[in-house]
Amino acid sequence: MKQLKSKINTKSEDFIKNKESYNLLMNEYRDRLNYVLNGVDEKARERHLKRGKLLVRDRIELLLDKNTPFLELSAMAACDQYENQFPSAGIVTGIGVVHGRECVIVANDATVKGGTYIKETIKKHIRAQEVAMENHLPCIYMVDSGGVFLPEQSKVFPDKYDFGRFFFNQSKMSAKGIPQISIVMGSCTAGGAYVPAMSDETIIVKGQGTIFIGGPPLVKAATGEEVSAEELGGAEIHTSISGVADHLAADDRHAIQICRDIFESMPKVQKYPLERENFKEPQYPAEDLYGLAPLDLKKPIDARELIARIVDDSSFQEFKERYAPTIVTGFAKIMGYPVGIIANNGIIFSETSLKAAHFIELCSFRKIPLVFLQNITGFMVGKEYEHKGIARDGAKMVHAVANAQVPKFTVIVGGSFGAGNYAMAGRAYEPRLLFMWPNAKISVMGGEQAAGVLVQVKEQQLKKQGKEFDAEERITLREKILKKYEEEGSAYFSTSRLWDDGIIDPADTRKVLAMGISASLNKEFGEPDFGVFRM
Repeated sequence: MKQLKSKINTKSEDFIKNKESYNLLMNEYRDRLNYVLNGVDEKARERHLKRGKLLVRDRIELLLDKNTPFLELSAMAACDQYENQFPSAGIVTGIGVVHGRECVIVANDATVKGGTYIKETIKKHIRAQEVAMENHLPCIYMVDSGGVFLPEQSKVFPDKYDFGRFFFNQSKMSAKGIPQISIVMGSCTAGGAYVPAMSDETIIVKGQGTIFIGGPPLVKAATGEEVSAEELGGAEIHTSISGVADHLAADDRHAIQICRDIFESMPKVQKYPLERENFKEPQYPAEDLYGLAPLDLKKPIDARELIARIVDDSSFQEFKERYAPTIVTGFAKIMGYPVGIIANNGIIFSETSLKAAHFIELCSFRKIPLVFLQNITGFMVGKEYEHKGIARDGAKMVHAVANAQVPKFTVIVGGSFGAGNYAMAGRAYEPRLLFMWPNAKISVMGGEQAAGVLVQVKEQQLKKQGKEFDAEERITLREKILKKYEEEGSAYFSTSRLWDDGIIDPADTRKVLAMGISASLNKEFGEPDFGVFRM
């Protein structure tokens, strides 16, 4: 493959200034992340530890093979919501390795409101199950939860993707032969009792774990019967009388070891034979990305400069290099895995769409995973482009993205606006994983454009009423819209609501993508299956 040669002067004033500004952004990101990882309620942590329990991330670290990474998903879920009382939405999810086998972990954090579920906790739990199903990964549930957060019950209980979806997904996963193991390390109440009851094997910790459809207060209210939690659904009861649980553990560490023993006894998985080669690191340091990442989305950045710092040996076999230059497509390797890369290099025109659709077809037939690097303002607008059929040609690209049967991975490195988000494998197009850089922005359009449109609409409304649009009111409305779009377009707003799978350090992009590709190989790639490409 041809080695990319960087044209960026890393000693230039512009590069150094961008890097300094980005380092400030990274400092904010690291501070926010540390705040979330450390939790907010010190008293709850102390109570948890005094009971002989391990903290949630310590449990996960003990479960995983030594010196293997854990790809945590949506660590900042619910940030800047609920007065920041639900760090990580009270649940930790991600992909890790147990006895050499990749798996999805769903672990309640009982130090956060007793591990209860708000809307974002639900979304995060369900998203983890989706990752398990999409990649055919075993699922480990580390259960320590009081169930639904009752003040928010109307937002978490009755709808299609609310609490009940957990058990629907567990049934579907079981039917597909995806192993599910539960470790009951604390409370497991009401509907939550079905998580261990529907797992292949269940471990419960003596003196800590409880499983019951209705807890002691509900039993007393419903039947008048007085019973302790341990008598009702403790570890001794469920391992010797009811049979709901299969293994009795003395404490958290013992329970985790039993889970590891279960995995050791599982049959080995034959992964999809995507050929992997020995690899060289990129020719340019990953830290250069801090000086390249777009902070001002009006300024163009050559996508090849980003690619050169992400792919092996900075080698890239570009496809249609001279045609439709506002999108860069080509073949490369990431940590030895072959990938097809589609990166925005400007706005999407008709020919841009055709080039991307052609390339996606090639990758689908060659069974090569796709990586989308999003930095897109959207599709070109105007009479000339509508007359040339940009809607028809854009539809070809959308068809190709939606129906590509190879794993797709998306990283939003800059802007992600309007239909450009969809065409470049946004969340609605089910990439296996989607991450954002801290500088990324996502919204239906840019703030400047939205302000221009809404100010114009307001002006027309007033004109119909025979009124003038006061200059001061115009400025006030414009500033209000710009502020709203700035806040709602930020990466933190997105990740708080789980529109993505997390914010990542740009320097970690290639590692994160490699972990995602490796996990995707636990499931066979599908055959090409495209719809009608209207000519």
